[in-house]
Amino acid sequence: MKRYFPMTVLASAILAGCASTSITSSDVEKAYQSINSEQLAEHIKVLASDEFGGRAPSSKGEELTLAYLTDQFKALGFEPGNGDSFLQEVPLVSLEADSDMVLTIGGKDYQYKKDMVMGSSRISAKQSIKDSELVFVGYGVNAPEYNWNDYEGLDVKGKTVVMLVNDPGFATKNPDLFTGDAMTYYGRWTYKYEEASRQGAAGAIIIHETAPASYPWSVVENSWSGEQFGFQKENNNMDRVAVEGWVTTDVAKELFTKAGLDFDTMKANAAKGAYHVDMGDLTASVEVNNTIKKSISYNFIATLPGSEKPDEHIIYSAHWDHLGTDKTRKGDQIYNGAHDNATGTAGLIEVAEAFATLPEHPSRSMTFLAVTAEEQGLLGSKYYAANPVIPASQTVANINMDSLNLLGKVKDISVVGIGKSEMDSLLETAAKAQGRTVSGDPKPSSGGYYRSDHFAFANMGVPAMYAGGGSEALDEETANYRKRMSLVLRGCYHQPCDRYRDEWDLSGAVQDLQLFYQVGFDISERKEWPTWNAASEFQRK
Repeated sequence: MKRYFPMTVLASAILAGCASTSITSSDVEKAYQSINSEQLAEHIKVLASDEFGGRAPSSKGEELTLAYLTDQFKALGFEPGNGDSFLQEVPLVSLEADSDMVLTIGGKDYQYKKDMVMGSSRISAKQSIKDSELVFVGYGVNAPEYNWNDYEGLDVKGKTVVMLVNDPGFATKNPDLFTGDAMTYYGRWTYKYEEASRQGAAGAIIIHETAPASYPWSVVENSWSGEQFGFQKENNNMDRVAVEGWVTTDVAKELFTKAGLDFDTMKANAAKGAYHVDMGDLTASVEVNNTIKKSISYNFIATLPGSEKPDEHIIYSAHWDHLGTDKTRKGDQIYNGAHDNATGTAGLIEVAEAFATLPEHPSRSMTFLAVTAEEQGLLGSKYYAANPVIPASQTVANINMDSLNLLGKVKDISVVGIGKSEMDSLLETAAKAQGRTVSGDPKPSSGGYYRSDHFAFANMGVPAMYAGGGSEALDEETANYRKRMSLVLRGCYHQPCDRYRDEWDLSGAVQDLQLFYQVGFDISERKEWPTWNAASEFQRK
């Protein structure tokens, strides 16, 4: 048996040691080079085609997506990852609110989508708030570890809380406040609704601002309207606030003025310390009428069993879903989701094919997980974490792919949540072979580490890596292309124009996929499992 010392990780192999395998460095290099832009493009084109209808959960597009993944992984020689099945059932319920609702505050009616988007996560045909007192609760955060509680001494039962998006660290840029400009989970909309529910509020309204949210109002319009998916629960989510949603910045400013408050002053006060204030005699009323459908969606899971330690798994993940089709929309009705996340799903296939080309399976098992309903609040990965097919005690690491780099080759690779685990150093070693360096998240204020499916693995205690792209273009030509295409990608986020484009430069995506393959292989062949750094909020359980 030959011992494998990959050229890209020679130093770490010497320090850590490698498992014995008959795979040679030339075998690894051949597999590495098998990842290419032509095949990647073909997979993206299929997954993002109009035929797939935007890949909404529990749709015809889901059936086509799962069939495509099954065919591809079977052809590569992968085995079903869930017993004798490639699928894991995820029981979902969809709630679609009638679009004729109005939100009445201070004697004025605010219109759906134009001024606000409201809904209910309760599995109920009708939910409402009527003459519910408004209370501004700053950032709506209760964080004992940061000695911060916007709800301290406040009884919000029956009331509607109004709050800012993101967290105080973003507002102040103070590195000693929360985590400074890098958003914590306390800044996420999911947390804010959860905390408002724990506090007993009747309603919860988040004020949208583009910079702290990291996306424009159009994303709220498209992402929080139409069918909204959640889990089927015995209590029908009745422990959730009755009504939750968003208002535009202009609406918020108007409401604060009506309450005799200055919005900018209140916002500044909210960043100085735990804060809340009554909004005068303003009350809110809105009725949400839901169409309810229960359905089963699926996570897809396939495994290439390890040659020596088949019970130990490196899991690659990506979400296969997007926003589907909006038949009420004029013009283009299909949210094809080419970038988000047909690219990541196609990337799973490409990396899997690289492993399949090796003459022998890697020492540890390589498992590929394509999850559902990420766009609805990471539901597929949350369900997997609560019902793991592979226990956390057998999951060595997670490598997640979401919206691959379409902006060409770069001199660095950005790590979202840099500094959390040993995965960074493994990536750094692999990146050196490409002449690249590891850099931090270019936009930490967006809270990217809490916004994709690796977060579920981190919560399980599994070291999880979310990386890709970079900020330093390889050359001037690529830099000019990046300027043009980044505007397109940003403008098409969660829009029907997120379609496959022939002018995309996939060379950067291929670079990243090659690194993801290399890091996974290196983890498979070393004796030790990757660890969390001591300062990380995540640790093995």
